[in-house]
Amino acid sequence: MLKKNRLLSLLLIILALTGCNKTITTAPNITFDTITGQKISLNELRGKPVIVTFWATDCASCIEEIPALISFFKQYHQSGLEIIAVAMNYDPPNHVIDMTKDKQLPYNVALDLTSDVAQAFGGVMFTPSTFIIAPDGSVVKKQIGLFDLDKMNTLINSLLKG
Repeated sequence: MLKKNRLLSLLLIILALTGCNKTITTAPNITFDTITGQKISLNELRGKPVIVTFWATDCASCIEEIPALISFFKQYHQSGLEIIAVAMNYDPPNHVIDMTKDKQLPYNVALDLTSDVAQAFGGVMFTPSTFIIAPDGSVVKKQIGLFDLDKMNTLINSLLKG
C-alpha cells in the first residue's frame, strides 16, 4: 500500500510539472452553465472582482472552504464580488445540486460536464483550486488547496477598493 501511495504521489507531481495544470494570467472567455440553467459569461463580469473555485462534493477541503465562501459572498456581493463554484466533471450533478441545497450556497454553482471550463483555466486537476480575478480580467491569485482566510479577505478588499 505504501508503495502504491508513493507511485500515485509521484505521478501527480509529474502531471503537475508537465503542464497539465498551466498557469494563466488572464481570465478565459468562458461561459458557465449553472445548476439553475443560467448562463454566465466571464467577460460580462468584467468590472467586478470574481472568485472562481473548482470543487467536488467528495473533497473534504472544498467542503471546509464553503463557510468562508458564503461569508465572503454575504460580506462583499453588495459591493460587486461575484463567486462561481465549478463542480468538476466527475462529480454527479445530483450530488452537486443536493449539496448546494444542503449548504444553502448563495452564490452561483456551475457544472463542468465536459471539462471545458477546467481546461480554459489551465487544465485544473486538483480541488479545491481557486482563482481570484481582478475587475480588469487579470488572474491575481491562484490557490490550489485551502486558501488562507485573512489573505483572501485582504485581497478581496483591495480589489473592491480599486
